[in-house]
Amino acid sequence: MVAAVPHATHVWRFQPHPEVWLLLVALVGLYLWAIRVVGRKVVTDGPVISGRQKAAGVTAIVLLWLASDWPVHDIGEQYLYSVHMVQHTLLSLIIPPLALIATPRWLADLVLGDGRVRAVVRAASRPLIAGIAFNLTVMLTHWPVLVNASSSNGALHYGVHVLVVVTGLMMWMPICGPIAEWRMTPPAQMVYLFLMSVIPTIPGGWLTFADGAVYQVYDTSTRAYGITVQDDQQAAGVIMKLFAGGYLWTLITIMFFRFALGHQREEEALSRAARLPAAPAADGPLTFEAVEEAFASSAPRAEPGRSARS
Repeated sequence: MVAAVPHATHVWRFQPHPEVWLLLVALVGLYLWAIRVVGRKVVTDGPVISGRQKAAGVTAIVLLWLASDWPVHDIGEQYLYSVHMVQHTLLSLIIPPLALIATPRWLADLVLGDGRVRAVVRAASRPLIAGIAFNLTVMLTHWPVLVNASSSNGALHYGVHVLVVVTGLMMWMPICGPIAEWRMTPPAQMVYLFLMSVIPTIPGGWLTFADGAVYQVYDTSTRAYGITVQDDQQAAGVIMKLFAGGYLWTLITIMFFRFALGHQREEEALSRAARLPAAPAADGPLTFEAVEEAFASSAPRAEPGRSARS
């Protein structure tokens, strides 16, 4: 027990990441400037941003900070691959949709413009292209050669994270992107998310049942809290299969019930409209007596043997 204390202290030693702090400050500053300065000039007939968009923006920034800074970044990149898996799950499945929800339509139109940039983003965010790019990135980021190389190469490591976030934004654009006409219908969204949950189970199962160390960079003598390499890999596989898959399936379930309830309300509204009496021919002005007669004719009749009061 005494020997484990220096290991734990070594794992938790503070490591500053000023590049992460600068990135977060820049993102927050640009977002506030766009909302408070640009938005007030562009939006003239309503709120510049909704409360839902504000909450999504704050949550996205906080999660990006937690995933990119000490201690999650350092433990995940040097000691525990399971923490690394949590980090990539945040960067690909949780932060991108929150960032898209936080983006108002007018801001998206200003950033994309009407030219080549918009055309490229539109093509990249089509479901087939976005889905393939996202799943290829998932497979690529579990390739042992890339994982081992990026742990000691800062530029490569940063590029991998940028790729994860960008393909995540592409994948989520047809679901919750700020441009409504680029989104799929609810049934198509459910099928799409189901397909996105299938491919990640392959590397997840591979990690769960792998013998020995898959990634040499995590096979170090300093073991965080006594967790073995194989236990760490199995935990990472479980996180990928159960947490990431369960997260997508939870969204699919919510979408299904929203769609079913909305469809039921539409049918009830149509049914009520069909039961309303036909309007009388407009031969003259509508009178109170005509309205009273129409309501009387549509009132439910009393059952035989019962009085109207019962």
